[in-house]
Amino acid sequence: MASNQAAIFNFDLGETADAIRETVHDFSTNEIAPRAAEIDRSNTFPRDLWPKIGALGLHGITVEEEYGGSGLGYLEHCIAVEEISRASASVGLAYGAHSNLCVNQIRRNGNEAQKRKYLPKLISGEHVGSLAMSEPGAGSDVVSMKTRAEKKGDRFVLNGNKMWITNGPHAETLVVYAKTDPNAGPRGMTAFIIEKGMKGFSTAQKLDKLGMRGSDTCELVFEDCEVPEENVLNEVGRGVNVLMSGLDYERAVLAAGPIGIMQACMDVVLPYVHERKQFGEPIGSFQLVQGKIADMYTTMNASRAYVYAVAKACDRGETTREDAAGAILYAAEKATQCALDAIQLLGGNGYINDYPTGRLLRDAKLYEIGAGTSEIRRMLIGRELFAKTA
Repeated sequence: MASNQAAIFNFDLGETADAIRETVHDFSTNEIAPRAAEIDRSNTFPRDLWPKIGALGLHGITVEEEYGGSGLGYLEHCIAVEEISRASASVGLAYGAHSNLCVNQIRRNGNEAQKRKYLPKLISGEHVGSLAMSEPGAGSDVVSMKTRAEKKGDRFVLNGNKMWITNGPHAETLVVYAKTDPNAGPRGMTAFIIEKGMKGFSTAQKLDKLGMRGSDTCELVFEDCEVPEENVLNEVGRGVNVLMSGLDYERAVLAAGPIGIMQACMDVVLPYVHERKQFGEPIGSFQLVQGKIADMYTTMNASRAYVYAVAKACDRGETTREDAAGAILYAAEKATQCALDAIQLLGGNGYINDYPTGRLLRDAKLYEIGAGTSEIRRMLIGRELFAKTA
């Protein structure tokens, strides 16, 4: 078996980042990678991994130590998502949804009582976290959401549905957005912390997805769901602020998922082109094969450079909306192309399920759709640049 260590460029990210990479890589290699194919085949979320990931300090990687977190930054968070996704992209997505979309949102927007109540069990992995914004008729068009939250005494009563919710079937703690004032536009949206078991809250059937099959997704149903007033996240009417202020961090962190997929493609391809022989030579000696490998390698590391730079900007509080969107736009599309190239390089073997390349392609495509489609990202980038140069 040929070594593929040459496919890892040293970005000199510092001792802490390197230590996180080594820890997560070793864990993922031993605990996740051997199960990745079966997780995909069975379409099953590996719930037993959550306390193990929690024991490594990864669920609360960006959370302050006083709440049980690791007190690290978004760069380290990206590296964790990347290395988990390298072993299994679906586990990486579920981890990103838990640790960033839920845990980090509560860390950034929760009051002291909410942090003390919810963060410890989310950070340990005892509880699974989720975020619910999208609806059957409101994906990218957030303001058109139909879920309502009506104030009644010291409670809000929620009615509506949420769709395509990552970790939804298993989540004990969810950040959910609803309209508290339907006539106020964006200012009429409020974020709530919802707990599994609340009366009137249920999950519908798990969705049978093309890829990311270890990251369970479902519809959420709210039928006169009573939510205590103290479960408002931030303030009433400031849900859009909670949502938008976290989007840049969400895009930066989730952009590391496609990088993990690209590295996984290299992990498959490099040994294969040494072992597979045609015309008496390893196929890796042929120039057309070398050309594809070169394209995969350069786009992977270009994606890394962009994503790491945006993550560092997040840690400095200097990221821009266009670059957070740009990083995930570029990495997502390149991951899909990288997976297609990997299939092509493996030929017939790339098209059978004995090899992981088909799964890598199915998983990669999600990142061009979820967390804002490629079209929405392009629109956002163009709009931001046009406005800034007016």
